[in-house]
Amino acid sequence: MTVPQTVGVLGGGRMGAGIAHAFLLDGARVQLVERDSPSADAARERVLASITTSVKRGDLADATAATASLTVGLDVAAFADARLVVEAVPEDRGLKIDALTRIEAVLAADGVLASNTSSISIDALAASLTRPERFLGLHFFNPVPASRLVELVVGARTDDAVVVDARDWIAALGKTPVVVRDSPGFASSRLGVMLGLEAIRMLEEGVAEAADIDAAMELGYRHPMGPLRTTDVVGLDVRLGIAEELARELGARFEPPALLRRLVAEGKLGRKSGEGFYVWNEER
Repeated sequence: MTVPQTVGVLGGGRMGAGIAHAFLLDGARVQLVERDSPSADAARERVLASITTSVKRGDLADATAATASLTVGLDVAAFADARLVVEAVPEDRGLKIDALTRIEAVLAADGVLASNTSSISIDALAASLTRPERFLGLHFFNPVPASRLVELVVGARTDDAVVVDARDWIAALGKTPVVVRDSPGFASSRLGVMLGLEAIRMLEEGVAEAADIDAAMELGYRHPMGPLRTTDVVGLDVRLGIAEELARELGARFEPPALLRRLVAEGKLGRKSGEGFYVWNEER
């Protein structure tokens, strides 16, 4: 099993850079596209920093080939030769539809288009595409280099052959593909967000401190990371957006707690901002 020779990624934030990094390490050429020059420069630095970290950890012998295989630009026309393009823009339905339609307009007829959405319906996104059979969800997890899971979200019109190819590509990355039918929140986000929201409500109600709530799940249920620390790593703004989407689709049980809304409004987004439910002193 091998990854596609050329992979495109639209969006070079934490997730997009991580996806690019994963394919570069497995020998693919990666075309990364951002919205403007400052964003493109920042995306390049994120990917190069990840490659350097991989060398230090011994996951990659030399950075030269991976670095040379990365191209960063501003024009989706760069995706014309890509076998696979992954959209990794923020979790907003309108933004994603715009991004996906722009990619599809330049993508070859046999190319595969994927969204890294963590909650938005694949069928809803596919409704704006002319080739929905070539489209599916590839939900990578943060941080991408360390995560072993990728959700393959299959839409009603996704071709079976596309699913087979996607499973092989994810397995070639050394990750485990889990195939789920398109539904609100898929499997991982629906369960993970529900646990995270309840943990936030417990903190809001004074049931226990954040560290104790997390310890209860880490030690009692062997979760590698508690739900509040996980929310900090994912980003409180990201988790809020997913919860709002799920509340629209599945009802009030996913309504975001007032504490989550307040922290996001204050700019306390978790690790990436330096503070969320915890204070993060690491270099970001």
